[in-house]
Amino acid sequence: MDIETRMELILREPTEEVITVEELRQLLETESHPVAYDGFEPSGLAHIPFGVLRAIKLRDIIEAGCRFKLLLADWHAMINNKMGGDLQKIRRVGEYFIEVWKASGIDVTKVEIVWANDLASDPDYWRLVIQVARNSTLKRILRCLPIMGRREGEMQEAAQIIYPAMQVADIFKLEAKICQLGLDQRRANILARELGPKLGYWKPVAVHHHMLMGLSGPITPAGLEDENEELDVEISSKMSKSKPETSIFVHDDLDTIRSKLMSAYCPPKQTAGNPVLEYCKYVIFRMSKILDVDRPARYGGPIQYTSYKELERDYMEGRLHPLDLKNAVAEALYKILEPIREHFQKDPRARELYEFVKSQEITR
Repeated sequence: MDIETRMELILREPTEEVITVEELRQLLETESHPVAYDGFEPSGLAHIPFGVLRAIKLRDIIEAGCRFKLLLADWHAMINNKMGGDLQKIRRVGEYFIEVWKASGIDVTKVEIVWANDLASDPDYWRLVIQVARNSTLKRILRCLPIMGRREGEMQEAAQIIYPAMQVADIFKLEAKICQLGLDQRRANILARELGPKLGYWKPVAVHHHMLMGLSGPITPAGLEDENEELDVEISSKMSKSKPETSIFVHDDLDTIRSKLMSAYCPPKQTAGNPVLEYCKYVIFRMSKILDVDRPARYGGPIQYTSYKELERDYMEGRLHPLDLKNAVAEALYKILEPIREHFQKDPRARELYEFVKSQEITR
């Protein structure tokens, strides 16, 4: 596969930012199969950003010839008080995550699944964590706390201050040349880029994907946490599984999906900051390529969209009503999620893990 095709795959939406495109090109010119990684805290039921959007980007990067490592960040989840900080529970949620990946079409034989617990058993890992911390200021580490989904004032336990140094160390212990994570993780990746050469490592390329918005729409934070307001709003507005009424989970049935979408923020003729249109752009047109809108003849009759641009144009010009859009998106998402639901219905082990995770209290 030529370099341009590989670049196109990695840069394809939902990729939103690459630091830097030039360095990515140089990497692909010098390495046929560079290691890319993404990391996840096992922390509850899978929603669409995890179960579908991340899988879309992972497949792009694998197709581009990268070796992909999926980090199940169990120690990180413990530090972040997920599942009450209980490592045994966190482990079971991680096993559930693996079943979600299988159900979403990821060939787990083509990725390497790594548990943070295994990294933590190596003394050299902790040596590197300390090196990262020694070469960072306390202020800089505190500024990285948004990678945990927390602001500086929310930090209650001293253990949480270790988290950013661990995430930077993960990158180099995994030998990752590409960090493929959400935009909310950019501060840790930028710190890794700054410290890598200083610590005798490389400068990893950061590939940040778009953060799918919660159904309640844009949220303007009380104070800026990032370099610009637009980026901070995107991070603050991301779909959170701790707010189930504004999230669509991979297990939701059609009635549940439709009910949630009926309550979603979706102003007529407004395309910016519209979560329902985001599902179309980043999920439906990547997975299904089309969106069928079934509406009565008096409202224009059925119509099929084959590109997001067509859909966006009609919605902006008022030719497509929010209610018709919501109904169409509900049907499309239900079909996209069908293989995942079926896997958890038919596979006894997957079902057992799902029932366990469902029974647990989900915390931020």
